[in-house]
Amino acid sequence: MIPNLDVDLLKTFLAIADTGSFTRAAGEVNKTQSAVSMQMKRLEDVLARPLFARDGRLSRFTPDGERLIEFARRMVSLNDEAVSAFTKPELTGTIRFGTPDDYADRFLPEILARFSRTHPLVTVDVECVNSTILFERTRRGEFDLSLVSFGCEVVTDEPVRREPLVWVSSARHSTHLLDQVPLAISHAGCEWRGKALSALESAGRRYRIAYSSPNSNAVNAAVKAGLAIGAIPDLCVQPGMKVLTEKDGFPSLGTFDIGMVRKPGRGNSAIDALARHVSDSMANLNPAMIAAE
Repeated sequence: MIPNLDVDLLKTFLAIADTGSFTRAAGEVNKTQSAVSMQMKRLEDVLARPLFARDGRLSRFTPDGERLIEFARRMVSLNDEAVSAFTKPELTGTIRFGTPDDYADRFLPEILARFSRTHPLVTVDVECVNSTILFERTRRGEFDLSLVSFGCEVVTDEPVRREPLVWVSSARHSTHLLDQVPLAISHAGCEWRGKALSALESAGRRYRIAYSSPNSNAVNAAVKAGLAIGAIPDLCVQPGMKVLTEKDGFPSLGTFDIGMVRKPGRGNSAIDALARHVSDSMANLNPAMIAAE
């Protein structure tokens, strides 16, 4: 019979992973250091694997310990979500939430599904526009909460993820081999557009803007049809696309930050709850799972 993992043991294990030591973890979980050590011994006994390797006076994770971190986070998160759904007062109301359509298409459904399970009486009114407009309208109070890409004048103090920007082409075509490469990119002023054009110009690569649209579906359709190449977040790469690298003659585009912006003034518990769901989900997104959708 497969043994059960104790969530309390996993919470202590994650405290060690997050703080970097048994001593600091003991303070986080309000236990003595010897109690923390005993818990980790129990966890190793359940799994029949060593999770820590002694390195002088330090304890480091073994490869099995590193593997357990992701499982532990998912199990603890699901446990807390389930308990919250039954023990916390039910929130009500409507949240005006904004996001670029790139993010809405790829991972917003899962975020909203999880939020709905824990807060079924809250209505989330979603509108998809580009990050610059979202930032301005949220600051004017037209949205309660927005998920945005940082860049230009869009900067917030709630970053949730740093993501690589990558070149993509159709997996079935050789558009990227053309001497003058056609581009499918977003509207003028978009951070990704600026990065793409600057990179090509710095590399001396000839290009022409073949398709320009603020709608990610339009840009992605042009790429997958072999009509152009594009620059999109690595998390947004879809089946039918091929990622291009410097070996293919395309310079690195670096990374960009994704974060949240809130309307001015005091928020409420429903907005705070959705913000936590967005932040946790974005921080723990699994690219392999998204690519398989």
